[in-house]
Amino acid sequence: MKITNILFFALALGFVLLANTFFGEYGLRIANNIAIFIILAISYNLINGVTGQFSLEPNGFVAVGAYVAALLLLDADAKVYQFDAQDPAPFILAIHVNNFILAMIISGICAAILAAVLAMPVFRVRGDYLAIVTLGFGFIIQLLAVNFPEYTNGSLGLNEVMARDAEDNLVRYTNIFYSGGVAIIAVIVILNIVYSKFGRAMKAVRDDEDAAGAMGINVFATKTAAFCVSAFFEGMGGALLVGLLGSVGPDQFTFLFTFQLLIIIVLGGLGSTSGAILGTILVIGGSEWLRFLDEPMHIFGYDTPALPGLRMVVFSVVLILVMIFARSGIMGRYELGEVIAIVRSRLWKKGNER
Repeated sequence: MKITNILFFALALGFVLLANTFFGEYGLRIANNIAIFIILAISYNLINGVTGQFSLEPNGFVAVGAYVAALLLLDADAKVYQFDAQDPAPFILAIHVNNFILAMIISGICAAILAAVLAMPVFRVRGDYLAIVTLGFGFIIQLLAVNFPEYTNGSLGLNEVMARDAEDNLVRYTNIFYSGGVAIIAVIVILNIVYSKFGRAMKAVRDDEDAAGAMGINVFATKTAAFCVSAFFEGMGGALLVGLLGSVGPDQFTFLFTFQLLIIIVLGGLGSTSGAILGTILVIGGSEWLRFLDEPMHIFGYDTPALPGLRMVVFSVVLILVMIFARSGIMGRYELGEVIAIVRSRLWKKGNER
């Protein structure tokens, strides 16, 4: 397993270092998007899959991270220029950092602090009730962004969240080194948590909360720790997202955002970090690869008209077929190293039987 992990991280690091050489602007944008969603998916999987808490909160924490990063990166002049609905609050004008890494870390910390505050009321309920409570949190964040224009510029959002290069041209903060580097760090941190005693406690809570509590596990502290770690990386993912898009608005973080992440982790396998990574590549990368289906095509000598939305129909059918034949997801609850070890064991057993 250790050799498998080392090879995986070596390949990931090599991809990050060489991506600018082999990909154009469009390819790099897709790679950045995949890396950001890997961060979001594996962090969401920690609370939903590993700890077994049916939470629907990612859109809220990603929104918090995105807004915090945008407000930190925009200077006072840019805020005064953009805030049309209402003048920005003095506190909003005062905060500013020039370092994108620092802005990402602060965004993650703000999301984690909010998660710690929410943990007390949120984890008083379980199952479907927990899903409803956390779903409401996402709606609340969206409504707050709209109804407090002195802090967020309301429904207009924040634009031109970009840096300037040496020639004073606007450039995006997020590049493959930031998104890919944070993705690698997030995978390392979460895998170390999963394989630690805290990870075993999270899995025990997932399997049976009452039994875990009877065995001496602090169930509330375990849930809260998973919730805060998940929120921290979701906040950083939000900062990377706004650094890639260059803008942030309340319409970007609807329930559909959470639903997309839920599809990814269920497809890959709830509880599997490797599955979350694979699910992200298939969902985010696959939907882009199938984009040609929306355009006019020449098939067997016939010209077909443009059919916008056809790729999503085909993609949905593929997802349905995968879930029919792999009901626990592609990886189930196993990691890549565990799957390789199982396959090798079965092949070795068959070889000895012969």
